[in-house]
Amino acid sequence: MSALLERRGISDRALDLADKVEAFVRNVIAPFEQDSRQGAHGPSEALVADLRARARDAGLMTPHIPGGTGHLTQRETAAVLIRSGLSPLGPVALNTAAPDEGNMFLLGKVASEALKDRFLKPLVAGDARSAFFMTEPDGGAGSDPSMMQTTCTPDGNHWVINGRKTYITGAEGAKVGIVMAKSDDGACMFLVDLPHPAIKTVRILDTIDNSMPGGHAEIEIDNLRLPADQMLGDPGEGFRYAQVRLAPARLSHCMRWLGACVRAQEIATDYANRRNAFGKPLIEHEGVGFMLAQNRIDLKQAELMTLWCADVLDSGAYGTTESSMTKVAVSEALMRVADNCVQVMGGQGVTADTIVEKVFREIRAFRIYDGPTEVHKWSLAGKIARDWKKAQG
Repeated sequence: MSALLERRGISDRALDLADKVEAFVRNVIAPFEQDSRQGAHGPSEALVADLRARARDAGLMTPHIPGGTGHLTQRETAAVLIRSGLSPLGPVALNTAAPDEGNMFLLGKVASEALKDRFLKPLVAGDARSAFFMTEPDGGAGSDPSMMQTTCTPDGNHWVINGRKTYITGAEGAKVGIVMAKSDDGACMFLVDLPHPAIKTVRILDTIDNSMPGGHAEIEIDNLRLPADQMLGDPGEGFRYAQVRLAPARLSHCMRWLGACVRAQEIATDYANRRNAFGKPLIEHEGVGFMLAQNRIDLKQAELMTLWCADVLDSGAYGTTESSMTKVAVSEALMRVADNCVQVMGGQGVTADTIVEKVFREIRAFRIYDGPTEVHKWSLAGKIARDWKKAQG
């Protein structure tokens, strides 16, 4: 795989780490893909603990935060996270999965030292999982976070939070929660130890994807009372902090699922070269060979878009527009790749005998996570209009 990916602008240390991650995922983690400790709502806690113990023994826990002290550059992170995604279980094992990876990034950027010590350290060590409580049921926040209905009200030196959330990834089994709510001053973010009696799981949703531990939950928050010092920053800063998190988190999704589609392409290519029909290998039939050729093109374009956006973030920019463009381009390209891999493999492609079918389902969900394609295009169109008006003077 290394020969397929750009290595320019990445330190030798990061490249060595990426190669170790790739070998670990292929040789140690991939054999667990048929493990029975996986269900409709993701890998079980027992499987997560097993995989993370192996990553810890290999010295590869949370590899994108070396020594737990600081992130790699985004371009270097791409080299590592792409390889962690070579198996759907890789990010779970290595602690590079959503939502934890994005939550660690956010806390590393904006949390106080006391909050980092209490909430961030267990996440970086892989001893805890986290959940980000933002999305709400119909009528509330989703692609439009300004519709936030969950409220937070000051009460002495505490805040009281009430509301409902939905599609909350990993809430079941998480030990750290980041809760978004609105006050009179605007959106706020709070850190909370989980489980908490005021945060109740209404149900775990049955979804098309199942790679993330804990699944996706519908949540009720009933008079959650938290000390004021568990707020991130000051009242009204929640949306600004969400922007700090969202662009890198979108990009990390692109990195991980790019790795998964590289592996799906490998599996489909092997199948097409071994399987014969009408007197010759499938790969020699243009209808099949051209699909795999298009996949190679889409994978390279997805990689280059990902690295371009990584460079923008490494420049210190928020990268909001660039991450929207990249999320659209990469998710749509990877959907084509995953679909072609299923098609090339025919009946075998829709079975769970390989990860190809699973990758197809996960990528279909990825087109919606962190903003559907259409919302990003709508936002980009709005920016084009604003830029035009500005250019008119």
